[in-house]
Amino acid sequence: MELTLIQQIAVYALPVIFAITLHEAAHGYVAKYFGDTTAYMLGRVSVNPLRHIDPIGTVLVPMVTLALGGILFGWAKPVPVNFGRLRNPKKDMLWVAAAGPAANLAMAVFWALVVKISISIPGSSLALPMALMGKAGITINAVLMVLNLLPLPPLDGGRIAVSLLPPRLAYNYARLEPYGMVILVVLLFSGILNTILWPMIKVTMALIFSLFGL
Repeated sequence: MELTLIQQIAVYALPVIFAITLHEAAHGYVAKYFGDTTAYMLGRVSVNPLRHIDPIGTVLVPMVTLALGGILFGWAKPVPVNFGRLRNPKKDMLWVAAAGPAANLAMAVFWALVVKISISIPGSSLALPMALMGKAGITINAVLMVLNLLPLPPLDGGRIAVSLLPPRLAYNYARLEPYGMVILVVLLFSGILNTILWPMIKVTMALIFSLFGL
């Protein structure tokens, strides 16, 4: 079924907003658990999308990448984390960073359940919208999970790598962070990012679909 751009936006809107905002809220929640209340005090440990939406990263960029047919790309306002306030900064950084991709995995499973329910109500007027939105939710959360696990600071995978590396290597690797987003944008618009990510995204989606017999 071929959807118009407006229909695609309608289908992807909720999955994109919640995939990005819950990803950020998860970082704040885990940071609070390990001792840093910065995000909590700023009201960022919240499932309210309005607290996390970035007009460019959460709205404009996903719409443009969706229209261009590449990887659906976007971001929310980053949740502030003061790693120095964590009880064990280097060790706890891993769990704070991993919380975002873990939230995306949980949401991908949720949207798979939505697709499964849509299949069980074939005669309902809700079946098709649920199926389309559920598949969109699986896709966007698989994309965000795999993208954020790239070992490139300031992505979550980069911070996980910094947490796992020996101190000297970790320090030198963390110095890449100011250039990380520039590198990521170059990879995106050169097409290299698609080549790197799509095989892993497809495997992730295939595992989720097979788990639910879809």
